[in-house]
Amino acid sequence: MSRAARLALAGAAAAVVALVIGMIAGGRAFPRIIPGLPDAGAVVRWGLPLSKLLMDLTGLLTVGLLLTAATLLPNDKGMLGKPALHYVKGASWAALAWAGAAFLGIVFGVADSLGRTVPQILDGAYLSSYATQTTQGVALTLVVLFGVAIALFSRGAITAGTAAGLLVFALVTLLPVPLTGHSSSSPNHDLATSAVALHLLAIALWVGGLAVLAAHALRGQPQLEVATARFSRMALWCYVGVGLSGVFSLVARLGAVSDLWTSEYGVLAVAKIVAFVLLGYVGYWHRRRTLAQLESGKPRAFVRLASGEALLMLATVGLAVALSRTPPPEYVVPADRAFDLLGFPLPPEITVANVFALWWLDLFFAVVAAVLAGLYGLGVRRLARRGDRWPPGRTVSWFAGVALLVFATQSGLARYAQVMFDMHMIEHMTLSMIVPIFLVLGAPVTLALRALKPAARKGDRGPREWITTILHSRFTKVITHPVVATAIFIGSTYALYFTPLFESAMTEHLGHIWMTLHFLISGCLFFWVIIGVDPGPNRLPYVGRLLMLFVTMPFHAFFGIALMMTGSVIASGWYEQLGRTWGDTLLQTQQDGGAIAWGFGEIPTLIVLLAIAVQWYKDDSRQARRADRRADRTGAGDPELDSYNAYLARLNRADKAE
Repeated sequence: MSRAARLALAGAAAAVVALVIGMIAGGRAFPRIIPGLPDAGAVVRWGLPLSKLLMDLTGLLTVGLLLTAATLLPNDKGMLGKPALHYVKGASWAALAWAGAAFLGIVFGVADSLGRTVPQILDGAYLSSYATQTTQGVALTLVVLFGVAIALFSRGAITAGTAAGLLVFALVTLLPVPLTGHSSSSPNHDLATSAVALHLLAIALWVGGLAVLAAHALRGQPQLEVATARFSRMALWCYVGVGLSGVFSLVARLGAVSDLWTSEYGVLAVAKIVAFVLLGYVGYWHRRRTLAQLESGKPRAFVRLASGEALLMLATVGLAVALSRTPPPEYVVPADRAFDLLGFPLPPEITVANVFALWWLDLFFAVVAAVLAGLYGLGVRRLARRGDRWPPGRTVSWFAGVALLVFATQSGLARYAQVMFDMHMIEHMTLSMIVPIFLVLGAPVTLALRALKPAARKGDRGPREWITTILHSRFTKVITHPVVATAIFIGSTYALYFTPLFESAMTEHLGHIWMTLHFLISGCLFFWVIIGVDPGPNRLPYVGRLLMLFVTMPFHAFFGIALMMTGSVIASGWYEQLGRTWGDTLLQTQQDGGAIAWGFGEIPTLIVLLAIAVQWYKDDSRQARRADRRADRTGAGDPELDSYNAYLARLNRADKAE
């Protein structure tokens, strides 16, 4: 048996042992059986967490294999090398095992929910109803389907772009199951859901990447120094993400700090925190000692420490599974339907002061805003240190867009947007028609291309090369086509509000995140085509940009008029459950929202017209200066102007001759 195989078995054993200890400590290993109530038995009691552990381990392995192949190992002009191809093929088998573990989760989940043994529920009716009618069953079914899809597509992947796409698909596949667990039933479910999603994504990249990297080192594969250097930079950010999201997750679930030592859930959480601190110390040791030894041709110390760190990580995963099977401590929450739906009490009657005073943390968009501001600031700082000039107007525009994004998603406007349709429409218009203008004028892609260094290895893809590849990809060329960008910007608005999609998005926090994110992305895509400073595959002439703007904006006005003329309340099931007693009626706020949509378009239209005029003037000035420099360099002027002057000279000579 190879050393890599022994490491895999040791990691699986460490995870199982940690799971068993956690189940015992959390009181889930030997629960009290009440006579007369159905009990699924010990097989189901242990089979459900073990299948969950197998699903987590195979999911992390799939992510780690694809991450190593797509980004950690060098490639040759986008083509995967031999070790990377081997890992992509391994991801195919890992994804298939992932789907099988999810199916076992369905079987044990049915037995656990019905309180029956496995042979008693092996009936198609039980399994199909659980897989299609319960949230946890639907989530597991998605993992089965997505896992099989990843397994099939991985068989033919030979490029880094395909491997990166499969990596994103695998990360998405990780999310459905944990987001339908404790996080969705937490009183502060918005914070809990976002925290769990960020926590899981950071852990998957960190743990999966290190496990595959340790196996890569044990197998004596080439290019270990390059892979470890890249992973080290990524692991630091993953560590920060895991820590912050873990803190917010605990805040959403615990009613008091004392719950950390007075409840089984808190004790397991403390054990997980201890393991997290130890992993941080090991990572610090890596950066200070073993990476330097690895660069000097001494990989043994790195192999030993990386293997030990991987074992500790996998044991922490087992502990996390036990934590997911342990109910969080109960604490008193208001007996209010609005609180159950929103995660916060119904806000008081709306005033301007309340809009600016009632701030509420939306963790997902807070992280998005922090990342946007931080990366842009680092890029500007790098250019300044290098002595390169970056236009201050672009910097001001970018940070103005980020500030508006924070206000729209974190202030009292975000609270009232979930309660009143007209406030929701103000948030929608701000995110889709104001924030994108300032972000696009900030030219983030141009800044990244100037600030990032080319890949150290010729033919390899670093961050700069990945950006260039995405800009020139067929996908980017299609979605930035003026017709497609306009259809997404306008058509999605009608499809959202005049179908049941809007009510579904308001009911589920994930749906609300996707809806808000869609507003932002579709707006950035549309205004990038019209006033974008960054390079793009489809560049319209300035007359075409004006035409596209004037053709598109009336559709927003028509949308507003349609809302004002609608006689029924959109998403009435959501708004009626909130029980709002102050302010206008539901239909009146909807008609006010239509009026806002109708009149709001004038503001972005004016800003965009001004931006086009300035860009047009600057472009003409640049072309004139370019022509002057060409004339000075060649000694020849403008051919058309020279021809016209010669024509005038001939007429003058003819007049004199007569």
